[in-house]
Amino acid sequence: MHVLSYQNILCRIMRTQLTKISRLAFALMCLLIASSDLMAQSSDQKTNLQIYGSALQYRGEVENQHFESNRLEWGGGLNLNRYISPSFDGGLHLTYGSTEANQNGNMFDAQMGTAMLALRLKMYGTILKEDAFIGPYLQIAGGGAWAKTDVMRADGTTQQDDKFFTSAVKGGAGLRFRFSDAVSAFVESNYMLIGQDKIDGFDEGENDRFLMHNVGLGFNLGKAKDTDGDGVPDRRDDCPDTPTGVQVDKNGCPIDTDGDGVADYQDECPTEAGVANLNGCPDSDGDGIADKNDQCPDQAGTAATNGCPDADGDGVADANDNCPDTPAGVQVGADGCPVDSDGDGVPDNEDACPNSAGTAATKGCPEVDAATMKLIEEKVRFEFDRARVQDSYKQLLDSITVALQKYPDHVLLIKGHADYIGSEEYNQALSERRAEAVKEYLIQQGVQNPDRLVTKGYGETQPLVKVNERLSRRRTESARAKNRRVGFELNTPDMQLNME
Repeated sequence: MHVLSYQNILCRIMRTQLTKISRLAFALMCLLIASSDLMAQSSDQKTNLQIYGSALQYRGEVENQHFESNRLEWGGGLNLNRYISPSFDGGLHLTYGSTEANQNGNMFDAQMGTAMLALRLKMYGTILKEDAFIGPYLQIAGGGAWAKTDVMRADGTTQQDDKFFTSAVKGGAGLRFRFSDAVSAFVESNYMLIGQDKIDGFDEGENDRFLMHNVGLGFNLGKAKDTDGDGVPDRRDDCPDTPTGVQVDKNGCPIDTDGDGVADYQDECPTEAGVANLNGCPDSDGDGIADKNDQCPDQAGTAATNGCPDADGDGVADANDNCPDTPAGVQVGADGCPVDSDGDGVPDNEDACPNSAGTAATKGCPEVDAATMKLIEEKVRFEFDRARVQDSYKQLLDSITVALQKYPDHVLLIKGHADYIGSEEYNQALSERRAEAVKEYLIQQGVQNPDRLVTKGYGETQPLVKVNERLSRRRTESARAKNRRVGFELNTPDMQLNME
């Protein structure tokens, strides 16, 4: 009765200890899962869950099953691993299994569970690439073990339902096989030593130990950081700012099918190598016009001629240019020849009167008829010291206005004069006012192109009649009246007007 009471107390202590260990393991697992970067066991994804089956081989006082392939006992486990650095992972390892032996009349049957904190030294991430298919590793772990065993000895004594809690350590090596960012498989073997020699019922020698062989699958939790959402984690993404929806290669960069340095999504010719400034299209003749838009892809040309040559630069391709030597800057027609607006055979660039038909001899200007020339030779007279157009001369000016309509490109020089009475400065100003008065009248009458009306005052310097200044004003009045005048000169735009 005393023994049973002691055993019950011991079992309760074991259960209490196991409950504490389980709670600690559960809390650690939650802490790992709740970490800020819930990612798989790499620098991208830092948390990995492994589920596996185990084969146990016992060694103790009853039997040595190590390296005997026909003496395996089965179990399973769960590992929660956390990325620490390219070289190390930390983890929480939970296992459960059974073991038994029967030799020389001694036998036992036991169940055992462990909870350990592990440290893994990885060859992948240092010697090998982190995403290599095969990843070797070494690991050590330590923690606690709980066991329940039934024992029958050769001397006939038995021990039923013996439960205990103890420490446990293990060390081993394994291989990880990476199938994708999310799934991997692994195989590993560990040597495990527990802190008691009671699994087999014989507490007389070295502590019981086991070989534990695990085979299972690993699942990477969470999602790697992928700023541009192209499916390539930032750590491996050489182009982390790829626009949404653009197809990328394994390095996270936009696909460039023709390898011309222009990504397909920006390449107007994605299957032909081209140049960046033409959006990835080829330019065989190097004229800056993409071949697909170039009507002469094998001859350098200009944009104005759709890529065809234009020797004189007039915007008409040589093949269509009837005047291939047109001077620079000359306006041309569809045939590449200079425009002749008035159709007189003199091109506008040589035509002094491009809007009035003329002849080559007159540089494209019409010859002034005799009636007009007679009008132009007339004079407008002025009263003494006055710059007002007298009514008697308005009919003449009206006639000049009408005549000028026939010569819209000609320039009319309006020349003002004065007699000698007064100072030279005064007479100069007076002659200028007289010329301006005539100009204003012509404008009022509606002369075409009023900008072609040019005025100049000559003062008293060009008298029509020579006057004897020693005579009295009365005796020189008639002569002086002839000198108070405005005269005209009609000329073409390209000819130098007589401004003297």
